[in-house]
Amino acid sequence: MSDRVAEISRKTNETDIKMTLNLDGTGRAKVDTGIGFFDHMLISFVKHGFFDLDLTVKGDLFVDCHHTIEDTGIVLGQAISKALGDKSGINRFGNFMLPMDETLVICALDLSGRPYLSYDLNLTALQVGYMDTEMVKEFFYAVSYSGAMNLHIKQISGQNNHHIIEAAFKAFARALDMACTYDQRLDGKILSTKGSL
Repeated sequence: MSDRVAEISRKTNETDIKMTLNLDGTGRAKVDTGIGFFDHMLISFVKHGFFDLDLTVKGDLFVDCHHTIEDTGIVLGQAISKALGDKSGINRFGNFMLPMDETLVICALDLSGRPYLSYDLNLTALQVGYMDTEMVKEFFYAVSYSGAMNLHIKQISGQNNHHIIEAAFKAFARALDMACTYDQRLDGKILSTKGSL
């Protein structure tokens, strides 16, 4: 199987994004969004999903972090979808329960071609670093809809906002890695009674 790689460029009046994503990588990340904590989350996502990511974002951070984070989610979803192609031979479903100190977060997803986000994180701080915590939901919403995936993220326990957010990104990475992995029993076929995803 050849590497599943996607290159996406997206430029608007609010953001200029260039991304290369390799789903069959080694966990190598080169990320610069201008938002330190968001970079940290994306690097964690790449490391724990064994993806490779080259990403530069120039956003209107003089306004706030909204456009930069949301648009990065849009482009990441597009890159995942493009890299997967017709999704033949993959598990399609993935799930992971991730502990981080006092925090426990679960993520389950289906690369179904039908977008949906179920989000249940209890974040009590307005910001972590220079990232607004309300943008965590916006990011995952953008990924799920542009990537056409059914994505569920649920907090079981936790109080520290940094831990909760990081656990969500890492759980998403592990679940996505599982869903993207080939199942030899499928012999290149698509895991759907419809014959396509």
